[in-house]
Amino acid sequence: MTIGDLIRLLSDGGYHSGEQLGERLGVSRTAIWKQLKKLEAMDIPLEAVKGRGYRVAQPLELLDGQAIIAELPRDSRRRLARLFIEETLPSTNLFVRERFTQGAGHAEVCLAEGQSAGRGRRGRQWASPWGRNLLLSVGWRFEGGAAVLEGLSLAVGVVLARVLEHHGVEALLKWPNDVLMRDPASGELRKLAGILLELSGDAQGPCEVVVGIGLNVALPREVRERIDQPVAAVADLAPDAGRNTLAAELIAGLLDLLDGFEATGFAPWRAEWNRRHAHADTAIDIIRGDERQAAIATGVDAAGCLLVRREGVEERLFGGEISVRGRS
Repeated sequence: MTIGDLIRLLSDGGYHSGEQLGERLGVSRTAIWKQLKKLEAMDIPLEAVKGRGYRVAQPLELLDGQAIIAELPRDSRRRLARLFIEETLPSTNLFVRERFTQGAGHAEVCLAEGQSAGRGRRGRQWASPWGRNLLLSVGWRFEGGAAVLEGLSLAVGVVLARVLEHHGVEALLKWPNDVLMRDPASGELRKLAGILLELSGDAQGPCEVVVGIGLNVALPREVRERIDQPVAAVADLAPDAGRNTLAAELIAGLLDLLDGFEATGFAPWRAEWNRRHAHADTAIDIIRGDERQAAIATGVDAAGCLLVRREGVEERLFGGEISVRGRS
């Protein structure tokens, strides 16, 4: 029995006694009780009614590999080498990186309900409640070396924005790898998704890339209160957008992007990125370590570098250890 098995039974809207759950899953009532306590610790609220049993208070749509593949266009199914659906992993990016060490990994996709060591840019932890968001990684092998990957994380942001906009969620892109949503009431920019690319191999020759995405689909209030920055979720504006549908659309878009990126580079994606630029023509702070400089953001160039004006002079900013923050 796994946590997912138990949640699938509890999410049908009906109540189930501990005895019934034990019989269905082939374990003792004591084992069921222990798993129910784990659910509470995972921010999955339960309803318990004496004489009737338990059910999940807010039904979860768990990831379904067959449903995801069924929604993929034919070209995407042809490109996809393998789809992994895991209940809990340290990190989906790590999973795909390990697949590369085993001689696989290319065109493989991994999704997980939860992860224990997820992280974002510069090692920051990515917090995500179990079974509510999309934690997705895609592996791809490129022949031309690291130089052909300039701007790839920005193009991934455009793919993600397209998917969100298909469901009525207007996405804004923050250089180099965040997707934001504007709060309709306050106008505040809130983080909706993060992108993390990890590269291994030869800088001049064949290299392997893992594209990792963490997308907030639904975030309970108690989880938001534990996150140290303003955050948003797809369900805030599109409560009917299903996780499996979002996963299928995202996988299709990413496979299409990765299949052609070595030939085209970022240039064809530049205009779309700039159109969604969260800080276009606004004052920002450029942060390099302990140093903070004021500038005006303009757009990005064909290589994905951020263009800014500082003291009347235009500069190009590369990624790495630079952070950009909007000025309030």
